[in-house]
Amino acid sequence: MGEAHNHISEMASANRNGIHIVFPGDNLAVRKALRSVLDGLKHLELPGEVLSVVEIVVAECLNNVVEHAYADDTQGMIEINARLRENALWFRIVDDGFPMPAETLPDGHPHDLDAMQDDLPEGGFGWFLIRQLTNDLQYVRDEDQNRLTFSISTVEHKPH
Repeated sequence: MGEAHNHISEMASANRNGIHIVFPGDNLAVRKALRSVLDGLKHLELPGEVLSVVEIVVAECLNNVVEHAYADDTQGMIEINARLRENALWFRIVDDGFPMPAETLPDGHPHDLDAMQDDLPEGGFGWFLIRQLTNDLQYVRDEDQNRLTFSISTVEHKPH
């Protein structure tokens, strides 16, 4: 992201094969960026089911960055790149917040969805969804940056 952490403005660009967005790591900017991602992919004429998966996965990833990487009022930027290659959208999400615990992806686990909302445990379910809805999921900590990459199939979605 280079000097991106010094700028508090959203930058978005789209081309025929994908998008690039840089924005502040806060809740309001995340909502706008998620809308920008979906709007930026419209020209690819992807099935609605694929766009729904993109929305769920990207929202979970970005919310995790804001809640955990930029916890304790740490401020920074988030960068999203998405490119269409063959039958998949390839994403890279980069931030310069705190690293993931043990610098590894959480396992994620399903929750009992029949439980009352107040009884659902915090954490884990988002990563369960991300793992179920993506392929090629990888995380690395590189030079004080978190780099999360994954792909989402653009053909009929088949859960793992």
